[in-house]
Amino acid sequence: MERNAIITMPPYAPYLEEVLKHEFVSGIRLNTVMPIKESHEDVLLRLNEKAKKYEKQLWIDLKCRQLRVNSFGTPPYTEIVLSHEIEVYTPTKAYFSNRNISATILEVDGNRLIMQDGPRRVVGPGESITIPHPTLEVKGYFTDTDKKYVEASAKVGVHDYILSFVEKNEDIEKLVKYDPKANIISKIESQKGLDYVGRKFNNESRLMAARGDLYLELQWPHTIPEHLELILKKDKNAVVASRILDSLSIGAEPTSSDIGDVDNLLRMGYKTFMLGDEICLKRESVISGINILYLMAGRYERAK
Repeated sequence: MERNAIITMPPYAPYLEEVLKHEFVSGIRLNTVMPIKESHEDVLLRLNEKAKKYEKQLWIDLKCRQLRVNSFGTPPYTEIVLSHEIEVYTPTKAYFSNRNISATILEVDGNRLIMQDGPRRVVGPGESITIPHPTLEVKGYFTDTDKKYVEASAKVGVHDYILSFVEKNEDIEKLVKYDPKANIISKIESQKGLDYVGRKFNNESRLMAARGDLYLELQWPHTIPEHLELILKKDKNAVVASRILDSLSIGAEPTSSDIGDVDNLLRMGYKTFMLGDEICLKRESVISGINILYLMAGRYERAK
């Protein structure tokens, strides 16, 4: 497999075709939490038509058991409503803002969290929340939005999916029941997901090391390199995603640590990179990111 990149594309990005034309780009990812003005069918038809024009794939990223905030929560006496009902041992910590803000969950009532004086800012709909306690159980799998996209995908003939927070074979089987033609990349982004890869994974799908949430979910973040190696050992065509060249979202040039990170991933053996939301919201940062990956992959190949 040649080295390549999957690029997250906002549904109405004016630079979509410029991204699709790039020879290093193999496909685009639609993050299904992004707002749309069309029907689900229409947005998939439009994006898929553009992708097929350049012989690229459209990947539909379903949120599944990823926890998000459903409504505004205002301190100091905060009630936070989640996208799923959960069970977890309390009291326990919840994290926001890329783990920069924490607050204590005192009680859980279905999808309602009763917080202890925090977080000390308003949290809003769509915001991610991380609860890394090992007793966490998320009820259900597909969200209502996920189901709408799967139904629309079957109607328009798009069958390439990225599943979030895959933790067992049954997660993949649930999608196949909805769409028997599903071509699946499974995002590994929790300790339970890593346990599944290490003990029970048997090539049910292609794997993705989804470092955005995986880094937040780990009890010991410094162990992430060994987990990336495990995922690649289980699937030589695994995708590595998120936290890639994120410094481009705030500056014209990547940091030295970002360059070193990409180099390390290439040396590990990763061939497909997926750029996340952070740098794909602006033309300048996403085009720069693609070009850097392309040049570094080329240098790595010539040096082998």
